[in-house]
Amino acid sequence: MRRITRIATVGIASAALALSATACGSKSSSDAGSDDKGGKAAIAYDIGGRGDQSFNDAAYAGLAKAEKELGVKGTEAEPSEGEGDPDKVQRLTSLARKGNNPVIGVGFAYAPAIAEVAPKFPDTTFGLIDDTSKTGKNIANLVFNEEQGSYLAGVAAAKVTKSKTVGFIGGVETPLIKKFEAGFVQGVKDTNKDVNVKVQYLTQPPDFGGFSKPDLGKAAAQGQLDAGADVVYAAAGLAGAGSIEAVSKAGKWAIGVDSDQYNQKGLAAYKNQILTSVTKNVSGAVFNLIKSVEDGKPQTGEIRYGLKGDGVGLARSNPAFTKMTDVVAAVDKAKAEIIDGKITVKTAP
Repeated sequence: MRRITRIATVGIASAALALSATACGSKSSSDAGSDDKGGKAAIAYDIGGRGDQSFNDAAYAGLAKAEKELGVKGTEAEPSEGEGDPDKVQRLTSLARKGNNPVIGVGFAYAPAIAEVAPKFPDTTFGLIDDTSKTGKNIANLVFNEEQGSYLAGVAAAKVTKSKTVGFIGGVETPLIKKFEAGFVQGVKDTNKDVNVKVQYLTQPPDFGGFSKPDLGKAAAQGQLDAGADVVYAAAGLAGAGSIEAVSKAGKWAIGVDSDQYNQKGLAAYKNQILTSVTKNVSGAVFNLIKSVEDGKPQTGEIRYGLKGDGVGLARSNPAFTKMTDVVAAVDKAKAEIIDGKITVKTAP
């Protein structure tokens, strides 16, 4: 797998700027030649890049599975700090020109760039994760009912809290992350209206640093802990790792997001305090899109993943969670009622 990394370092006062690009990993697509069983596929990461233990890592897992099971050669492209749409356009264009198909933008921030690049490569399928605002004949919009999984997290939080105060931390205040907040708060209040939910966002657009800076997540979580929260749910990408660290060290419960963070190696030191995680089957969505292209029937249009079919869910890897039989029963009941349409989960607070 070929990995392209872009790192921007900005100095203060002297304003020194350095930009470097390196390729690492196993044999690259260009090295592989034309005798591969499969084709070539690429993913362009969201803010935080691979190693966030969350959203981007889930996308990588889908690409890695496609390499193993379908024989494709994968390429990964990292974002640069503070980049704009022209940088994303250049990245996607380069990946498409090199014959990657599909080319997948990980995150809603890629929407404008994909809308610009996709028409120029009509024979290439472009995947856009978490956004339906930009569509096209060769664009697959891979989206999720995050609010449904977050509702289940709210049920669990309301059942386990002892202080009757829980917290939600959003990386950046965008419509997508507001879906996480809305579902979580509704789940808490439907379970126990007396539980107080503290909500905090780390940054506001156009500052997307709230997805990439663990120190911000750590400070926010500490503030919520100091205010009495004993369960904290963070939907904040790499910054969420900082939240989990603070909550774990305080001996309280953290709820992870996107990936099953209990099983993430980078968070192993804190796993015992990760009660559960709201999962999105981003890896499955990435794999399914790549497979559809390999099968000659590329997905296009909106491809939605919800509780039905386990496109979103609530992880049960922590044995401490599964031992809470009353909590598990409440979560299962809520899941069934959402799938049956008895509960409609809000998508905005």
